[in-house]
Amino acid sequence: MATAKTRSGKKPRSGEGASGGGKRRERVIDRGAWFLVLPALIPILVLSVGPLLYGIVLAFTDAQSGRTEPTQWIGTLNFQDLYHDTLFWESFRIGLLWAVGVTVPQFVLALGLALLLNQRLRFRWLARAVAIVPWAMPEVVVGIMWRLVYNADAGILNETIRDFGLGDGRDWLTGLATALPAVIVVGIWAGMPQTTVALLAGLQNTPDELHEAAALDGAGAWRRFRTVTWPALKPVALAITALNFIWNFNSFALVYVLTSGGPGGRTRLPMLFAYEEAFRYGQFGYAAAMGCVMVAVISVLLAVYLVGRLKSGDEK
Repeated sequence: MATAKTRSGKKPRSGEGASGGGKRRERVIDRGAWFLVLPALIPILVLSVGPLLYGIVLAFTDAQSGRTEPTQWIGTLNFQDLYHDTLFWESFRIGLLWAVGVTVPQFVLALGLALLLNQRLRFRWLARAVAIVPWAMPEVVVGIMWRLVYNADAGILNETIRDFGLGDGRDWLTGLATALPAVIVVGIWAGMPQTTVALLAGLQNTPDELHEAAALDGAGAWRRFRTVTWPALKPVALAITALNFIWNFNSFALVYVLTSGGPGGRTRLPMLFAYEEAFRYGQFGYAAAMGCVMVAVISVLLAVYLVGRLKSGDEK
């Protein structure tokens, strides 16, 4: 049988036709994959990446509301003013206190609740359904509900205090010493179900055989948790804690409904401060500079988290 030749008279290399066809098919698949991704990618570019880039550009201008003159490029002047703005850095400190004060107790309580809901209890399905109710409620509704709870005259909290003879109650959301702790309690309550669901999913992925083997070896509950449960749960715990910290630091709606940043700025988070500068005082360029600083801080936190995750993955 005659050997097949190419048009140039040369014999085709072994597997050249197959590999060439495979590469063409891969390119076709790649194009098809891009078309499948576009419906999800376009909204992200339009609604997230586009406004982010526009905000970065706006931070280097003197954009203000109600101006008749054209907006001018002023370089880093907004950032220089921001560096000397003590009110902004105070709001930044409050934001960190809020984020840590919500994230840490939220994780501890959610971990305990997840461990409880992972046990073989009667009506466990009902307990799991009730546990995620706060997660299903919009933040505005949560804020309005807790404002009624904290109401100084007819709130259920003050009524309970009076019924037990513990005092006359107090103005929880308007007191300088109690406003931030009261808001933190609401943040913990509202965000705990999400953390609980994530940790519960991690617990359910831990094989029961490992717990049974540890129990046979004489390990108690605490030792089983430390040697079996926590190593399997650690990746989920780190991920949900990092996300919670970022979400809490960027909180707006809940605190705005509860206190609007008061009293005296004691609950004015950085996002609230930027909102006031932009929409109350019309300083769009200055507010955009605040947003850039917050994005930079969040990016650094994400980088630290990702580096830690990569190092832990390399150790494994």
